[in-house]
Amino acid sequence: MTQTQPKVTFTKNYGFRKELNKRVDAYFESQNISTRDNAAMYMKTTVILSWVVATWTFTLFGPPEIWLKVIGCIALGFGIAGIGFSVGHDANHGGYSRHKMVNNIFGYTFDIIGLSSFLWKFRHNFLHHKYTNILGHDVEIHGDGLVRMTPYMEHKWYHSFQHVFIWFIYPIIPLYWSFADVYLVMFKRKYHTYDIPKLKPLDLLVFFSGKLMWLGLFLGIPIAVGYSPIQAVVGFVITYMTYGLMICIIFMMAHVLEAAEFIEPNSDLQQVNDEWAIFQIKTTVDFAPKNQFLNWYLGGLNYQVVHHLFPNICHIHYPQLAKILADVCEDFGVKYNVCETFTEALASNYRWLKLMGSAPNLE
Repeated sequence: MTQTQPKVTFTKNYGFRKELNKRVDAYFESQNISTRDNAAMYMKTTVILSWVVATWTFTLFGPPEIWLKVIGCIALGFGIAGIGFSVGHDANHGGYSRHKMVNNIFGYTFDIIGLSSFLWKFRHNFLHHKYTNILGHDVEIHGDGLVRMTPYMEHKWYHSFQHVFIWFIYPIIPLYWSFADVYLVMFKRKYHTYDIPKLKPLDLLVFFSGKLMWLGLFLGIPIAVGYSPIQAVVGFVITYMTYGLMICIIFMMAHVLEAAEFIEPNSDLQQVNDEWAIFQIKTTVDFAPKNQFLNWYLGGLNYQVVHHLFPNICHIHYPQLAKILADVCEDFGVKYNVCETFTEALASNYRWLKLMGSAPNLE
């Protein structure tokens, strides 16, 4: 994997990760359960994919009343978000199945809903998961300079209003990503200073066929069955704005809150003076662990700390792994940040964005 930026290293080793892995392995062995290929996950996948197919079909071929079609588009947007949270997310992390082919098949759901699975694996699995909340490395906290999430980013005048205008940015992010993917693959070929790995012929086939299928499903077929181009575009926008609002809020509540740390490596050696696993706990926050609906719908992303430590384990196990993680954190004196409710996390995110917009620095 090529990169033009010095590699960030983590200098400490307290034995935290080793002990955590030992206890997690013991849990799965004692319960005689698999970390992946779980029946509950296959059932969940069936429900979510059926949700998307049913709402897509209802919106296109159901009753002609406009208000029902709007509701159908919103419900479809929530279903697409469910694919992103649960199905494609686990699969592209290799956490869905032990079999690479199965992970690839379900991972391609990202391409069908407009997001390149190839680029996502590099941007998210590598840059975000390894260098969480480190400016210049974790692309997902850069916000293309429009939003200031970290105190290490240069403050611009418009950041003073970001806690207000960001609610208008969230809904358009998936559309921006989907078309920016093409620009990244064809022309830019890098995320900031990191070169994007070269796409092989099969990768290019998946990339472009995915874009065509996405546009065909959500624009081409509606127009083909009799909707006007304007009607198709409006339905498409409603659907994807719903999806965008959901996924952006959930990402923000995992890493961009008052409790999450934004760590700057030593400028000369590019070193973080911590153990990588503990660094992950410091930069990430769990939320709403007792909300059973969110536990199901968000694909375990409200257990984001657990996910960052065990991205290759199916998320249906996260509630149990969180208990193990909490015990290990207590034994090692590491603070495990958890917002008990969704609204608590949302309010914390709002306050942090407002702070980052109003204060050029935190000193």
